Amino acid sequence: MKQHRRAAIICCLFVLTAASTVSADDDVLLREEFNHLENWSSYSFRNIDRQTTYETAVQGDDSVLVAVSDASASALISNARFSVEQYPIITWRWQVERVFKDGNYRQKSGDDYPLRIYVIFEYDPQNADFGAKIKYELAKTLYGEYPPHSSINYIWANREEERETVANPFTDRAMMIPLQHGSENVGSWQEETVNVYEDYLKVFGEPPPPMASLAIMNDSDNTGESATSYLDFIEVRKPGRENGGRPLF
Repeated sequence: MKQHRRAAIICCLFVLTAASTVSADDDVLLREEFNHLENWSSYSFRNIDRQTTYETAVQGDDSVLVAVSDASASALISNARFSVEQYPIITWRWQVERVFKDGNYRQKSGDDYPLRIYVIFEYDPQNADFGAKIKYELAKTLYGEYPPHSSINYIWANREEERETVANPFTDRAMMIPLQHGSENVGSWQEETVNVYEDYLKVFGEPPPPMASLAIMNDSDNTGESATSYLDFIEVRKPGRENGGRPLF
């Protein structure tokens, strides 16, 4: 079931984002503060009956995204694409109420997380070798669009010892990078900043494809557990701009 889900989300992410490119001259390409979800699309998996819910809510003076899973899975997908080389910095602030007892990032049965941020890299036919072109043209025939080339998952890992970057147990084209580890910071806001271009070089050993998009997921269908998690904001920007976690414009 999970293997079908993994293929489905990869293809869906490309189909939903391929027609929408955000362009800007400023340092910040996009900043989502979750006052609404108009810039996102939901995706449900065919063979999974229970769906994670994503809603906005007010906490104090802030609007946040609230993701609730209960033996469920579904994703929230950004409608925007961005240039990885021009806008490699992604910053966000997240919180989870719990991690999964049976979560394990090395096992298919444990491939659930209270929150993860996907960066999905598009297939670039201009830079593909002959073998890759044959494979992707076949996939396009089956799905109607090229599937993405690869992905990085920035995860809130379930176990304290899950600190190494590893390949997803279903595919080595999806790399899992733990940023939080186990229950140490559960219940408190944590702010992350990553350079996705540099991370791609480290984990795949080559430059990334030129364009990418974002997705968010809280999934617990494999473990059968439940979790509530929160995202305060997410921002994509050029290097060299400090961010204190509040609006930049």
